[in-house]
Amino acid sequence: MSDEPTPTEDDIMRALEARLGRLHARQRLGIERDHEAQIFGQGLNFFHPENLAASPLLIRAALTAVGLYRRGLANAEKLRLRENEIVSARLPRAFDGFAILHLSDLHVDMCPGAMARLRAMVADLAYDLCVLTGDYRGATHGSHTAALDGMAELRAALRAPILAVLGNHDTILMTPGLEQMGMRVLLNECATFDRDGARIHVAGVDDAHYFRVDNIAKAGEAIPQGEFSLLLSHTPEIFRQAAHAGFGVLLAGHTHGGQICLPGGVALTLDSVLPRAYGAGAWRYHDMQGYTSVGAGSSVLPVRFNCPPEITLHRLRVA
Repeated sequence: MSDEPTPTEDDIMRALEARLGRLHARQRLGIERDHEAQIFGQGLNFFHPENLAASPLLIRAALTAVGLYRRGLANAEKLRLRENEIVSARLPRAFDGFAILHLSDLHVDMCPGAMARLRAMVADLAYDLCVLTGDYRGATHGSHTAALDGMAELRAALRAPILAVLGNHDTILMTPGLEQMGMRVLLNECATFDRDGARIHVAGVDDAHYFRVDNIAKAGEAIPQGEFSLLLSHTPEIFRQAAHAGFGVLLAGHTHGGQICLPGGVALTLDSVLPRAYGAGAWRYHDMQGYTSVGAGSSVLPVRFNCPPEITLHRLRVA
């Protein structure tokens, strides 16, 4: 915890305006305030149980009644490391073996056990880039102080460079705080990495699931045609737009893989509008490779069944 005074909302707005421009910052915050905590309508799907205050109580009561609640809590802390290989003919040979640590759906303020396990796991990992695909806060509205405190703890265990995008649980007001920790939040923007005269591009879009403030064209406009490009999005639901925009890879989260699944990992719901095959793990759409992380944290309630939490180490390989 820092001894510095907590910034006021005016301080945060000034930082946002400096970062995004006055009109963009105020427009983005206005959209958020118009729709935060809305249960029906808005976003890509119609019903948003994460915005319903009774959801945690109802789910906990049901799990307690059948004697599964404590098991679900324990499952939510059994974080595992998954590895995924991304093979591309566009990848420059200088980046062969480039490792990307992918963290998603942390919900740091409601999953302390999983976050402690996560900090221990990443301490010994070797990677060239860390990417975070959104949902740092547990709730979808209200204070974000605890989420930033949790992210600061995690940041101390991570190595730069770190790129991040926002999710549907995150307020734009978190951006200055995250960037002060040494992360770069991509708000429909792109970062380029150079190695031995070669380069790759990593773009990121603002939340596309709920607030609908993504702009793939703006994020990718500076990427030369034919060069290796990777897109970060909180949700994989924009897979069609990403593929037709020429991105070779899409990394996302949001679905939690269902979080509460039937045996065999069959999700009861993915809270998304997309084919179920794209709801967890590696997939492909036309020439674009995709990966949907099931997340390191848990949403609504910190329980999991038949869908263990994960962090992912992607390794880029030349075809």
